[in-house]
Amino acid sequence: MSPKPDPRPAGRLFVLDLSGGRVLSMKTDGSDETVIAAGCHLPDGIAIDTRAGHVYWTNMGVPSREDGSIERADLDGKNRTIIVPVGGTFTPKQCHLDKANGKLYWCDREGMRVVRANLDGSNVETLVDTSQGDPRPGPDATKWCVGITLDPARGHMYWTQKGPDNGELGRIFRAGIDVPRGEKPAHRSDIEVLFERLPEPIDLELDLEHRVLYWTDRGDPPRGNTVNRVPIDGANHGAPEIVMTHLMEGIGLALDVPHDRMFVTDFGGSVYSARLDGSDKQMFLFAKGNLTGVTYAEIAAREK
Repeated sequence: MSPKPDPRPAGRLFVLDLSGGRVLSMKTDGSDETVIAAGCHLPDGIAIDTRAGHVYWTNMGVPSREDGSIERADLDGKNRTIIVPVGGTFTPKQCHLDKANGKLYWCDREGMRVVRANLDGSNVETLVDTSQGDPRPGPDATKWCVGITLDPARGHMYWTQKGPDNGELGRIFRAGIDVPRGEKPAHRSDIEVLFERLPEPIDLELDLEHRVLYWTDRGDPPRGNTVNRVPIDGANHGAPEIVMTHLMEGIGLALDVPHDRMFVTDFGGSVYSARLDGSDKQMFLFAKGNLTGVTYAEIAAREK
């Protein structure tokens, strides 16, 4: 008599290997690694729709060639398709799903934009344009949009503009999900600067249950190569709290709030886990190439 399948959810990580051009799936201890997709053109941002069974990822491409794209596949890698064609975006970075409204959001770095589209890639629209008239691809790193996350219930989006390498000119912004009526993406009246003079902020995540914003920072220590967090409500957010240090160019960040843990990738090829306060930090993969985006999904265990 065969054993019954385990009914408990089995969490998996989906990790992007930039240098290898691969989308990887694995258990949360790094075991059972599977290649979901290969031959990706510098993948950076990743998002999962567990209900539909889809994984989305951005391909940065080469910024000077304007050849960025976005792909989607089933969670096992089948039915792979390009939803935003090559050249449909300059340098797509972190992406975020608004499943309830059927939208995919991403930051376009050298495109100097915050963008969204339908989940099939149609109806691409610019929400924020930071170019101030600069030609694209943009040469000014202070205008490069990189990380993005959403607060759908309150109608907000958050994004980073990282600034030059180790430049201490990075910023985090907040604005409404929709462009205000009668305004244009380049001249929005609702954009707030939440933090500035950060070393080099990259990816963002929101703990919506506790109303806390998390981000990775690639800049030099002591404030850089860290994971930071701060409450997002109230007029005075206070100074960010550094909860993880000693990363090797920190990039990707994923939260598993119900189990009080986060997962972090860095450009040195490491994957870390820790509690949300940064304690119990563990490196469970290393020297895996240049790792970028990471996301976590609870997927029902299957009978073997």
